[in-house]
Amino acid sequence: MTLKLKARPEGQWLDGSSAIPPRLRKIYASRGIQGEAALQRQTSNLAHYRELKGIDTAVALLLEAREQQTRITIIGDFDADGATSTALCMLALQSMGFTHVDYLVPNRFDFGYGLSPEIVDLAHQQQAQLLLTVDNGIACLDGARRARELGLKLLITDHHLPATQLPEADAIVNPNLSDCGFPSKNLAGVGVAFYLMLALCRQLQQQGLATPNPADFLDLVALGTVADVVKLDGNNRILVYQGLQRIRHGRCRPGIQAMLEVAGRDPTRIQASDLGFVVGPRLNAAGRLDDMAMGIECLLAKDQGTARQMAVQLDNLNRERREIESGMQEEALKTLQQLSFNEQQLPSALVLYQPDWHQGVIGILAGRIKERYFRPTIAFAHQDEASLKGSARSIPGLHIRDLLEEVNSRYPNVIDKFGGHAMAAGLSLKVDNLAAFETVFSQVAAEWLEGHALEGEIITDGALSSEELSLDFAQLLKEGGPWGQGFEEPLFDGEFELVDQRLVGSKHLKMMVREPGGKLIDAIAFNVDLAQWPSARVKHVQLAYRLDINYFRGRVSLQLLVEDLAPAG
Repeated sequence: MTLKLKARPEGQWLDGSSAIPPRLRKIYASRGIQGEAALQRQTSNLAHYRELKGIDTAVALLLEAREQQTRITIIGDFDADGATSTALCMLALQSMGFTHVDYLVPNRFDFGYGLSPEIVDLAHQQQAQLLLTVDNGIACLDGARRARELGLKLLITDHHLPATQLPEADAIVNPNLSDCGFPSKNLAGVGVAFYLMLALCRQLQQQGLATPNPADFLDLVALGTVADVVKLDGNNRILVYQGLQRIRHGRCRPGIQAMLEVAGRDPTRIQASDLGFVVGPRLNAAGRLDDMAMGIECLLAKDQGTARQMAVQLDNLNRERREIESGMQEEALKTLQQLSFNEQQLPSALVLYQPDWHQGVIGILAGRIKERYFRPTIAFAHQDEASLKGSARSIPGLHIRDLLEEVNSRYPNVIDKFGGHAMAAGLSLKVDNLAAFETVFSQVAAEWLEGHALEGEIITDGALSSEELSLDFAQLLKEGGPWGQGFEEPLFDGEFELVDQRLVGSKHLKMMVREPGGKLIDAIAFNVDLAQWPSARVKHVQLAYRLDINYFRGRVSLQLLVEDLAPAG
């Protein structure tokens, strides 16, 4: 067995005067960067808020609400992007003189997603006069209609792809509107919310009024952007970098600091990946298993003691989430084995369902199965007795929301609702339609994937020299980020002598390897196949790995974070 390695396509670096080291230039070029100008990370290089269609109308609506002391209710979403968006708008509006601001996040088990008629009714009962959606609303036609019936004003901020029909609203801000010229179509919901608050802040400043520093909210923007796995284009990299800098220097929300500390992470050394794999899941756990209000309140906490208590609760929920997910994953894998599929016979797309699955965890489950089998995957759970909620995860080359739209256009009575992005989407349908949906979804996916290599290739940046396998180069890479979706952290490959191997934490393989130049390096592979590792017979290994810096008891050393491994030689 060998790893299915594929070299990342090379790009072209056009900046002849650059002082960036050659290997790093090559890494940047392969990610579409052609010169240092595209790597600027100052806030002055951000796209201007005026390029967002509808921003002036939205700001005017908020200014009127401020003058009239209108009751505003923020309608959020139950994921990390929605939570950070909600917290950001709460903090910003309150600091800009809005005295009647509250929020509602639909509990996924009672209301479902977004601006539903039911959540509008609840906001109305609580005397809301203006609804401000964050990270949702662009597909909520019924909810918008209900708001108009009740005489409520509606301001929608969202980043999800719109359908052909837009909701009736007093203002809409979404970079993905067809006639919006904003250069970054990859803003997360929290990014859109930030731009709206920035525009409002600037307008109030022009009136001579005191306002907060918008940069104070960039820690929330960084967290929501990374956790929502949107593409880190140039604009998003600036937002994330600036947010990370604030966190590293202790100028962040107590809740973010508390979640990092509960997870055992040093805030002064965090990377973008820590936001995605450490803070994001803890924040998401509230929305998946309980009520996202707990996560939002942690972000809104004003002191470290309160934040710490809430962070511990979120950490406990995340542990519970992992246990539920582990059980569901075992069931899903057993189901696939019972269907007698092998790697070559797998269908082009996977549809999974168990009556007792937890709807708060199906998205993570779909992602895990997708990663294992490299197939677009949808996992379903019961929404109520008559309907199912599905969460979809896709592979590169297949736009999952567009695929669902194609299914819906060909077979309009199968799906009730759907929405999402290229790599992730959600949908709902009647229980009785599940079999029909599985058939047509697999059929359309097979058509769209015809000729597509359905093998989990590992895209690498090649092998490193002995000189590059160093702390200095690892530090250079860390400083060269932030890395993330669409701007992938460098991944390297190579053959090493396996000097020592042992299990730690029951399923992680701790290794000592020797590179061809003779240097000994620590390496670790998480969640290895225990049927294969550790293996006394293996003396040489082929690794796909990332460079990391390990801090332990005052000692700083190079470490390889192994993404995949196989016997070699």
